[in-house]
Amino acid sequence: MKKTILSTLVSAALVAATATPVLAQSAGPGGEGPQARHMTQRQHQGQQGFRLPSERVEARLAYLKTALKITDAQQPQWNGFADTLRKHAREADKRVQAARTEAAGREKGAQPTAIDRMERGQERLAAAYTRQAETLAAAKPLYAALSPEQQKIADGLFTPHRHGMSRHGGGHPRA
Repeated sequence: MKKTILSTLVSAALVAATATPVLAQSAGPGGEGPQARHMTQRQHQGQQGFRLPSERVEARLAYLKTALKITDAQQPQWNGFADTLRKHAREADKRVQAARTEAAGREKGAQPTAIDRMERGQERLAAAYTRQAETLAAAKPLYAALSPEQQKIADGLFTPHRHGMSRHGGGHPRA
């Protein structure tokens, strides 16, 4: 049971830290990808859009720390976890910027070959595996230091959203 909970905690943290690169790489007709459309929508609503993962990691960490009510005694474990997520956000920034540079350097309408896409996919999976292992290593001591009440909060905060499920109750019920 604890392994499942911890795995969920780590997965959610990883997803939160690395979600932007996927959005930044896809562009639709007219060169405007989903991220650009989303940012435009946010700007119309008077909200500041995040262009890079590192721009949102501190806000996310502040929210998690407050919600979990991290104590002074838990601070060393929290710092290790937070530093790991910050590192992953900086790495994600580099990936986003590299993808943007690559896309800008391609001829208009040119697409990477199938082999190029498969190789990039393999590289992304290997990097995601490494990030997952690092996040797990940082999350285990933090989770162990949390009180049972804090663990329940963490279990709720770090539950990843499954593909095909809406945050607002759509999709299939959770098991």
